[in-house]
Amino acid sequence: MTFVPAGSTARSPWALWITPETAGWAYTGLRVLCLSGESVDFTTGDEEMLVLPLSGSCEVRCDGVRLVLHGRTSVFSEVSDFVYLPVGATVRITGSGRFAFPAARARRSFPVRYGAARDVPVEIRGAGQATRQVNNFCAPDAFDCDRLVAVEVLTPAGNWSSYPPHKHDTASACEAVLEEIYYFEGGPGYQRVYGGHETLTEVAGGDVVLVPRGYHGPSMAAPGYDLYYLNVLAGPAEERTMACADDPRHAWVRSSWAEQAIDPRVPMAKAPR
Repeated sequence: MTFVPAGSTARSPWALWITPETAGWAYTGLRVLCLSGESVDFTTGDEEMLVLPLSGSCEVRCDGVRLVLHGRTSVFSEVSDFVYLPVGATVRITGSGRFAFPAARARRSFPVRYGAARDVPVEIRGAGQATRQVNNFCAPDAFDCDRLVAVEVLTPAGNWSSYPPHKHDTASACEAVLEEIYYFEGGPGYQRVYGGHETLTEVAGGDVVLVPRGYHGPSMAAPGYDLYYLNVLAGPAEERTMACADDPRHAWVRSSWAEQAIDPRVPMAKAPR
C-alpha cells in the first residue's frame, strides 16, 4: 500500500520498519527507533544505512568505531549531524530520543564515518507559497555512498513543497528510476501521488507514503502547521542521482518563482557554524 500510518509497521524495538521486501520493491528502506537511555544492537546486512537523529542524541558503535551524535531538539530546531553505516556492519546505538535509519540495498562497502551538521548543504527552494527548505545531507553531490540518497524538507505552514509534481520511474537522459519514501513529522498536511500509483492522504508525525512510481506532489502543509519530511531514495542506476521529470502541465511553475519573494520564514532550521 502507498500510505503507511504511524505505528502500523512497528516491530520491537523499532517504531517503524520498512524494508525493500515489506515495501514490495528492490532497494529502499527506512527504520525509526525510539530510545530512553537503553542500547539496541543490530546488523546492517546487505543495506547501507544512516543514523539520523530526529530528536535527542546518541552514541554509535560500529565495528569497533565509536561516534557521538549531538543531534537536535526536533527536526524544526536545527540541522543534525549523522553517521553512515556500511553493509555487513554490527552496530550498537545508545541514547535518548528518536532516530531514523534511511537504508538502501548496496553493492559496495564504504567505511563508517561521521557527517557534521555544519557540512550539510542547506538549500532554499521555490518562492512565494512554494518556498521550502531542503537539507541535502545525503544528496549525491554532498555525501559519498553506494546507492542511498536522503534529504530533509521543511515546509512552512500553508506552503506547498514537492512542487511542481515530478516523477522518477523511467530511465532516460533526464530522469532516473528511483523508489522513494516520504517520512513525515509535524503536520497535519496532505500528500498527493498520481499517474500510475494513486493517493491523496492526510499525513502527520510518524506517517509514511511510499512512491514506487508516478508523479508525487504537492506535499501541502496545513495553515498553522509546519510540515517536515525525510525523503529516502534508491534505484538501479550505476551513479547516484535525483534526476526527475516534472508533470508537463505544471512545469511552468518553476519559471514563476523568479518574480516572487522568498518566504521569510525559511530557513526554518539552521546548521551550526
